Amino acid sequence: MTGILNGMRVVEGSAFVAVPLAGMTLAQMGADVIRFDRLQGGLDAGRWPLAPSGNSLFWAGLNKGKRSIAVDMSHPEGRELITRTITAPGDDAGIFLTNLRVRGWMDYETLSQFREDLIMVTLLGDRQGRPQVDYTVNPALGIPDITGPEGHDAPVANALPAWDLMAGHMCATSVLAAERHRLRTGAGQDVALSLKDVAAATLGHLGMIGDAVLNKAQRGKSGNALYGAYGQDFICADGRRVMVIGLTARQWSGLVKVTGTEAAMTALGKRHRRDIRDEGVRWELRHEITEILKPWFAARPSKVVSKLFDDAKLTWSEFRTVKEAVQNDPDLSTDNPMFAELTQSGLGRFPVPGHAATFSALDRTPPRAAPTLGANTEEILSDVTGLDDTEIARLFDQGIVADTSRSKLNTAA
Repeated sequence: MTGILNGMRVVEGSAFVAVPLAGMTLAQMGADVIRFDRLQGGLDAGRWPLAPSGNSLFWAGLNKGKRSIAVDMSHPEGRELITRTITAPGDDAGIFLTNLRVRGWMDYETLSQFREDLIMVTLLGDRQGRPQVDYTVNPALGIPDITGPEGHDAPVANALPAWDLMAGHMCATSVLAAERHRLRTGAGQDVALSLKDVAAATLGHLGMIGDAVLNKAQRGKSGNALYGAYGQDFICADGRRVMVIGLTARQWSGLVKVTGTEAAMTALGKRHRRDIRDEGVRWELRHEITEILKPWFAARPSKVVSKLFDDAKLTWSEFRTVKEAVQNDPDLSTDNPMFAELTQSGLGRFPVPGHAATFSALDRTPPRAAPTLGANTEEILSDVTGLDDTEIARLFDQGIVADTSRSKLNTAA
């Protein structure tokens, strides 16, 4: 099916999370995204989690819908092929997305000599160009110090690489913004952003920098509590744990009504001479609120809590493992039109998500599996760089380019 970015071609040179995610996002909206890698695969080719076969589920997850070309970039002719692929003609081509900081043959100054309207979006570690990853940026900015159980004296890192994910989507929007500028002016440009700047900006947007500068008290850990309002986890009679939210006035009043704690909450407010309808007050009195609510949850199994909360349209959730979520939540199955069951080479069959957005003018584009390394080398050399069959065969014979599926066929033969 035709995606909303149908016709756009983006060449991606990347590793790990942010830039592969950006390329995949564009691919799932219909762009032709060509990822190039070394003959042995990129730095993330074998990253965990792995399938039982030993192949990377991580790599397959972030490269869905792309085309793959494998090239010996240590060879001058290999570098020339990458250059020709990036700067190939076409009004919707000439877009390069990368986090590989390679001076010389793969920088904007050099590549733009071959195509003046080149768009290049580069993700750096920090604004000085030093290497960073999510797991170094996060502690540098203080987030692990406010994460974890209340009273816990050690920093707690997050298993979810939040800054990588945000940076990936900012890379994708930067591509679209630069491409719109080129459509209006005909001019390309060199766009740079850094992982640390994405994180630092987010702290500012959320008021956390202002909080650190203007207030004397340092924000501490709050466990599973919702900072600044009321939200807390509780253990039900069957041992299952649930998270309930009382952020808005409707959420709070609904929670109090369902649990039958109106009188106790009113008395709590009067005792402290505070208006408990204020979300900030609920935050300050969270421990006492929790003690009022605990017996109600402890007396009821999670299935009863679930029905009462759903009937009242409250905001809540049950704590699950990822395996439990996949087994029990229809939003992670083909009941959700975002997902399709796909068999992926070397991995197996499981639900695979497409793009999360729906566009009213177009049918939803089903997800496509990730390619094996170099699976599209031959067609890219032919269709994009314009080589003939003889030249392509020579490149394969000399080991300058590769296709892993082709190699397996040759081995089997």
